[in-house]
Amino acid sequence: MKIRNSRNIYFYVSILAIISISFFYFFRIDLTSEKRYSIADQTKKMMNKVDAPLDIIVYLDGDLNPGFLRLKKSASDFLEELSVYSKKPINIRFENPSQAENTEEREKKYANLVSKGLTSIAVFERDKEGKSIQKIIFPWIEISYKGTIIPVNLLKNIRGNSGEENLNISIENLEFEITDALRRLTNKEVKKIAFIEGHGELNEAETYDISKSLSRYFQIDRGKLGTNASILSEYKAIIIAKPTQPFSETDKFIIDQYIMNGGRVLWLLDGVRIAKENLSSTGLSPAMELDLNLNDQLFKYGVRINPVILQDVQCVTIPVNIAPANVPPQFEPTPWYYAPLLLASPTHPATRNITEVKSDFCSGIDIVGNNKKVNFSLLLVTSDNTHIVGIPTTINVNEIPKADDKAYFNMSYIPVAVELNGIFESNFANRILPKEVINPLPFRAESFKTMQIVIADGDIIRNETNGIASDSTTLPLGFDRYMNQQFGNKDFIQNAVLYLTDNDGWMKLRSRTIQLRLLNKKISNENRIVLQMFNIVFPILLLLIFGFAYQTFRKRKYTK
Repeated sequence: MKIRNSRNIYFYVSILAIISISFFYFFRIDLTSEKRYSIADQTKKMMNKVDAPLDIIVYLDGDLNPGFLRLKKSASDFLEELSVYSKKPINIRFENPSQAENTEEREKKYANLVSKGLTSIAVFERDKEGKSIQKIIFPWIEISYKGTIIPVNLLKNIRGNSGEENLNISIENLEFEITDALRRLTNKEVKKIAFIEGHGELNEAETYDISKSLSRYFQIDRGKLGTNASILSEYKAIIIAKPTQPFSETDKFIIDQYIMNGGRVLWLLDGVRIAKENLSSTGLSPAMELDLNLNDQLFKYGVRINPVILQDVQCVTIPVNIAPANVPPQFEPTPWYYAPLLLASPTHPATRNITEVKSDFCSGIDIVGNNKKVNFSLLLVTSDNTHIVGIPTTINVNEIPKADDKAYFNMSYIPVAVELNGIFESNFANRILPKEVINPLPFRAESFKTMQIVIADGDIIRNETNGIASDSTTLPLGFDRYMNQQFGNKDFIQNAVLYLTDNDGWMKLRSRTIQLRLLNKKISNENRIVLQMFNIVFPILLLLIFGFAYQTFRKRKYTK
């Protein structure tokens, strides 16, 4: 009896010791293989700096199907996890937008949410009798901090994916999307980026939509470089969007030394000059190389934009009049091979889980040079049915090759956008520096570790407009009005800029993966009754067996 009592005492003392230690040292253990219940260290640090209560409304509530219930539970678990690490309380409230006393009140609630930018989705399901039922769901949350409210869309809807895949991607992106909103709410440092002008770049109206999106994160300036070598020092990144005129040696030097001192650049450059106004009027346009006087500089950094035009079977469609002359026009959708829908890398943080990116007369990129200190990652490529058009040539809208012509579309996966990461060599090493430069920084022949992204199509960042002059309206970047589809241009450009300016590893959260473990629907439906009975009877049977074994063990032990 003394030995047994001693063991009991040791047991209880150990339990008390663990409880006492837990008061002073907090820890949580995630035993899942993909660490789905763990949050990043930078998220924990951010929550520790929150100095006011957070109010969060989750509109993903009500009678939801299993997929959306899983998304709701994942969001709820993540928010509860945030509250553990937050210095201030997080008040979480669930609201069902469809819950109302009558139809009129429900429509008012819907309209109020839509007016705040919270769009709904219609989910069609079938009841037990096979009737189709439509449910309106708002997969959003609202985060309120110190009087400022930011909505967060929880659902990723990528064209071509199944519903289960999109829901799984949504769960993978929960931490990034929610912490992205929290960073914007709590961030006290204003980062600055700049659009470079002076070389025929896209104007403010043509980049309005992406500027509006980026303004949530940055102060955005625009302007010419001039002769001041230190003019770019205060900017986290610069954007060179579709220049049409050559760069001077002074401009090149200022950009070069900006990069050498750790600056980040997003290049969006055309390799070929096209007179698009001629295409719309006559259907013909010459295509010639566009010389921006940047070839030597880009080559030094490790890339070359080839002066070619890429055609791709995977492309947008445009209306073409097929009616004969003197006959009322009859338009028919026709593939426009000069506007490929580019495939995004499924692994890079800037392109993961975005839909195809729409391009227009894009060119190809080659990796050149032998700088072992620079790493390259593909971001955008064409499909496996690509044709390379050499220049000079004439573009004719009436010459449309057949999509099944394998001899014509005989190239595959031509790079159109790449990321360069590492230590670059200066384009002005061992050269006479431009005399016009003033306030020169100490010259660097080799850069600090930095990043650049080069895109061989300037139109990827250009938004279209409707109307003329003051009556014009801006269309969302990447929206094709004829196909009535939204492509991934805005997501790509925004992610690219965030990636270039990210020094804390936030964009790595977009690379998180959660394995999708789906049931075999055919087997589950065929064996529905058996599986249901197994799930009900087996736990009860297991409990009875355990109880019987335990009682038998006790009886034998104490009988002796």
